[in-house]
Amino acid sequence: MAMREALSWIKVLLRSGIAVNSDSQVVVSAITNTKRDNIEYGLLIDDSQALLLQRSDVSYLITHFSDFQLACIGSFILHESVFFLSGLPFIYLERAGLLSKYKIQTKNNTPAAQEKCITRLLLYHIGVNLPVMMMSYPVFRAMGMQSSLPLPSWKVVLTQIIFYFILEDFVFYWGHRVLHTKWLYKHVHSVHHEYATPFGLTSEYAHPAEILFLGFATIVGPAITGPHLITLWLWMVLRVLETVEAHCGYHFPWSISNFIPVYGGADFHDYHHRLLYTKSGNYSSTFTYMDWIYGSDKGYRKLKALKHNEVDGKES
Repeated sequence: MAMREALSWIKVLLRSGIAVNSDSQVVVSAITNTKRDNIEYGLLIDDSQALLLQRSDVSYLITHFSDFQLACIGSFILHESVFFLSGLPFIYLERAGLLSKYKIQTKNNTPAAQEKCITRLLLYHIGVNLPVMMMSYPVFRAMGMQSSLPLPSWKVVLTQIIFYFILEDFVFYWGHRVLHTKWLYKHVHSVHHEYATPFGLTSEYAHPAEILFLGFATIVGPAITGPHLITLWLWMVLRVLETVEAHCGYHFPWSISNFIPVYGGADFHDYHHRLLYTKSGNYSSTFTYMDWIYGSDKGYRKLKALKHNEVDGKES
């Protein structure tokens, strides 16, 4: 009886998100399957960290939706929300002419071209991305992906995210270079390069074959480590924001590349879009070191040096 009452209190605390006093050295974790009414609560001792109960919103998700629903439908909804909410403002900036002094190219896309991009994206996302997410689910489950409580520590999440960025950048670089060979560029990658003046949403405007080909670079890291679903969602959000920023067409004073030298950003990738496919270079997705190591950024660095010398000449 006493045990049942204790478990009832634990359940209430989990839903309310109230923290347990760290002096008690008790972590309450929820071990759930996907059925709302079949939850088992256990007590775990952990002397090495502050002891908090999991947030009630996470508990609600994992007790009301199946792993398949969260990993597939939930991931799709999250992706679409982040992608369009971060990408659409750049269409407005371009049409309204706002912040034009930070625009990398003076040329603007026509409203018809922007609308074509949005229409194709919705078709590709529903017809390609969603089915791929659903078909990838068994792979992630087999590799150890989970959605149950407790959540992973911030150290685990940070380590995995860094690993994903490094691995994705390596795989993407070589996959992107392959797409710039004559036949693949003509029949596949040229779709993405229809927009020589990119804007945020063009980041995912591509041939379905390219979506599958380069999409592998994004999922290979999580497939190897079998992360918690929360980590997978965080990685997806960061990756979407990164690629939208790289295609946004604006270089702001607050752009990440101004603070992290090895980060590519919009200026780095915009150069790639406005040159012929045989001379573009700058194939990396996030960082610049792969292009530097293999010399595929020489044209970009020469152009930057020329602009820098022009500015110095005017100032003197």
